[in-house]
Amino acid sequence: MAKLIPIAQTACLGILMLLITSTGIKAQSKNDAILERILSSIQNEQVKKIIADPNQYRCQIIYTQIDRNAKGSPIFTHHWFNVNSNLYFNPASMVKMPLAFLSLEKLNELKIAGVDKFTTMAFDSSHEKQVAMTTDSSAKNFKPSIAQFIRRAMLISENDPYNRMYQFVGQEAANRKMIEKGYASSRITRQFMGYTEDQNRHTNGIRFFNGDGKLLYHQQPAYNRDSFRFPNPVLIGDKHINRNDELVNGPFDFTRHNNISLDDMRQMLQAVLYPLSVPKRQRFNVTEADRLFMLQYMSQYPSETPYPNYDSTIFYDSYVKFFFQDSTHQLPAHIRVFNKVGWAYGFLTDVSYVMDSKNNIDYMLSATVYVNSDGIINDSKYDEESMGFPFLSALGKAVYEYELKRPRIHQPPLKMKGVVYEKRDPQDKRPTIKMADN
Repeated sequence: MAKLIPIAQTACLGILMLLITSTGIKAQSKNDAILERILSSIQNEQVKKIIADPNQYRCQIIYTQIDRNAKGSPIFTHHWFNVNSNLYFNPASMVKMPLAFLSLEKLNELKIAGVDKFTTMAFDSSHEKQVAMTTDSSAKNFKPSIAQFIRRAMLISENDPYNRMYQFVGQEAANRKMIEKGYASSRITRQFMGYTEDQNRHTNGIRFFNGDGKLLYHQQPAYNRDSFRFPNPVLIGDKHINRNDELVNGPFDFTRHNNISLDDMRQMLQAVLYPLSVPKRQRFNVTEADRLFMLQYMSQYPSETPYPNYDSTIFYDSYVKFFFQDSTHQLPAHIRVFNKVGWAYGFLTDVSYVMDSKNNIDYMLSATVYVNSDGIINDSKYDEESMGFPFLSALGKAVYEYELKRPRIHQPPLKMKGVVYEKRDPQDKRPTIKMADN
């Protein structure tokens, strides 16, 4: 578990950060009889194998039941299996979720006329190995914007949009914000660029322009002077492939990699879905329009989206809906899944809110699992297809079927108010996007 230690900080902030970090650690795993009963009902050999030895597979699951009171307000009850924030898993693309939330929050707090999620951006190359960006061919106007980065990061989990949001928010601000909000496990130290630790501390200069090309705001290049402390080494695997593509006889060192606990990610999603259901400090300071925009693209399908124009035979509707993946690659029309997934190094993670408007049920399901039978990290040979995805799909199906039968006292009609989905033009003849770095 890492702590962020500012080099120059007030005593008050130092005490606050110490309290948050110390109380955020859960030394022992949480387990729950209801979730164990659901898991025991799954007749799948892969599931049985993982559940029998959850620490080997670094498996953690949080199932959240949602009931309603007489006024229709949600009531959350969490059930746990092997949940332990000290049991490290690599969050991979999961870090795109808080960076998207923080990007919208920063735009809102800048309060600069004309600068919002749709405003054109240009990224400078301000430090060694930084990459400039002035165009985005996936956007309708061919220009980069926070809105387009969020679409690309959520619809199929593209990597470069995360890098750009990281550069906009800044390493220092991202980590301080997470700590201030009480997400004590969060550690966002790197972009997906192959940078050194020092290079990741530097972020690009960024300019915002209006439609006529007039400069609205110039964000200067930044450097994070805060320091991270890594009290516990995180070594995983038996062997690994290093940067020189050499096989090393020893574990892979994740100590300085990104980190967010499963429960913190679940709380972040809940904070955006139902802000009033979490303490005020855990919420993100975004406008209602921005919150709904975020929820739209967390649940909209590639086949519905005109920009980016993804090839829906490759990036099918359940592509990033791990709990609902099956051979059809489709989801029923009455089910929407608001989620974020991550996959890398043999780790698979999904943090989801599921809403079934036909049966009037909704719930949250969060899970992570590590599948790497050869014990070699970074060789791109993992057991995702044979073990990881089938496990998450079977888990998702079992929880959904349990929810269908679970009695509720109050069952108001469910709909995510204000979220409106797009439709593709069937006459659109543009070439589709068939490849993406994700």
